[in-house]
Amino acid sequence: MKNLIDLLTEEVSKAFADAGFDAELGRVGISNRPDLCEFQCNGAMAGAKKLHKNPFDIAEAVAAKLADSKLFSEVSAVRPGFLNLKIASEFLADYLRKMDSSDKLGLEEPAKKKKIMIDYGGPNVAKPLHIGHLRSAIIGESVKRMARLLGHDVTGDVHLGDWGLQMGLIITELKVRKPELPYFDESFEGEYPAEAPFTLSELEEIYPCASGKSKEDEAFKNEAMEATFKLQHGDRGYTAIWKHIIALSVADLKKNYENLDVTFDLWKGESDADPYIKDMVEKMKADGFAYESQGALVVDVSEETDSKEIPPCMILKSDGAALYTTTDLATLVEREKDYDPDQIIYVVDKRQSLHFEQVFRCAKKTGIVPKDVKLDFLGFGTMNGKDGKPFKTREGGVMRLESLISDVNDEMYQKMTDNDSIDLSEEEAKKTARMVAVSAIKYGDLSNQASKDYVFDIDKFTSFEGNTGPYIMYTMVRIKSILRKYRESNAEIDGLEIRESENAEERALMLGLAQYNAMMEGAFEELAPHRVCAFIYDIANAFNRFYHGTKILTESDEEKRRGWIALLKFTLRVLEQSISVLGMEAPERM
Repeated sequence: MKNLIDLLTEEVSKAFADAGFDAELGRVGISNRPDLCEFQCNGAMAGAKKLHKNPFDIAEAVAAKLADSKLFSEVSAVRPGFLNLKIASEFLADYLRKMDSSDKLGLEEPAKKKKIMIDYGGPNVAKPLHIGHLRSAIIGESVKRMARLLGHDVTGDVHLGDWGLQMGLIITELKVRKPELPYFDESFEGEYPAEAPFTLSELEEIYPCASGKSKEDEAFKNEAMEATFKLQHGDRGYTAIWKHIIALSVADLKKNYENLDVTFDLWKGESDADPYIKDMVEKMKADGFAYESQGALVVDVSEETDSKEIPPCMILKSDGAALYTTTDLATLVEREKDYDPDQIIYVVDKRQSLHFEQVFRCAKKTGIVPKDVKLDFLGFGTMNGKDGKPFKTREGGVMRLESLISDVNDEMYQKMTDNDSIDLSEEEAKKTARMVAVSAIKYGDLSNQASKDYVFDIDKFTSFEGNTGPYIMYTMVRIKSILRKYRESNAEIDGLEIRESENAEERALMLGLAQYNAMMEGAFEELAPHRVCAFIYDIANAFNRFYHGTKILTESDEEKRRGWIALLKFTLRVLEQSISVLGMEAPERM
């Protein structure tokens, strides 16, 4: 079904045409003065300039054509030429009923179902996930869920950092510590051990140790670079070690991502792009795009319309080594070959915007990606502490993601157990605490515009008051409690119909709910999960005002009560679908 704004616009556009004006002037928007009207059309103002007419006269003519409209209960022309609109109560109730009867609350299938890939993980193997990985994971997951809800074919790829110098560093340090291992014996021809020669914790200690050495010991660094070269050229022993690293790391990464309810369809990495690099580079040379500059191989990507300098895209360094640009371009070659996407969305730190601008331009210029394939860079800001600097542990180090989740989970569990009014078993309290903790983390992040830096404040984000995940969860639990009590009174809850509003608070809630479709479509179009959060918060507030101003369960008029219960059931459904897009789930009780 069409979203509410589009339906209202169709009605007003027809009135403009019937009055002898351009139908395109009939675009309707939500009023920025809700004290005066619910919706507004400013088309008469624009039309007056084109037609050299008085805008108020145009607005009056259109208002006359809308006098008998079943969509509006009030239409008024207001000087200097605005159309103020109020929706008819029956139309609003009927619109919500139609939404409620739809599988996806009235969201229409897209005119063209797109194949979309989302690159939103990007962790390096052999290193634990830290809080710097949080934003990419949860923003990317929400964009993926939005796209799927809207009917697109979506593939999420974690895109691991598994092929660079860090691999050579680990291999070299392991060789120093355990030179007797068969992986380092060039004459070894047997089967390598199935079990890794290191534990995950050992692996996580090896990398920073090796990285530190490489900065002080030139010989060690050169050996690590040689090990990287040998791995990337198929050394049998080094490849076996690399497979051990991947197996241990991926298993741990999956566990940590699952704690955030974040999943990926593909667990590919830079290594998967390696086989495509040679042919890609040769084609760039043959087609005349790539040329040598100071020994390096580059492609010009600047354009005449650039307001700032965009440097050439470096394809190979002077020693012939690949860079991130190389593997990112080769990954696009692989994605085009295997998945033929219509759109690829990269959810990456905004400080990499220049890198991706170069990669996107190079991919389009050299024909790696067809001109009609949409490449989007969704750059996110930094997650900071209360001091305004990047979030750190109390000791000053980078906090592991699992530690952050654990801390927030403990905070929520403590609040659950400290509240004597909450009657939960220990098992239920732990489960509920986890759900609310995830909501606190995700909502705290996603409610901010992705590109902006924000302060991660555990005290604020775990509060049950204000624009927080726990507040949203508590609101939904309140609705569930009312519906449960209604059922317990032996009242049938299925088949109830939403009725025309009885009071201002109920109408405000209904108007908010009716904007769900337009909000969700717009949020995905703009790649803006914060718009979903803003909608959820508005609905939660509208419900709570309605709840506090209306005696729902004790109402003596059964018809009114049944209509309100139907509205609550629908409100819960809208909220559940909205938080699901954000990767959240509400508990039954708290």
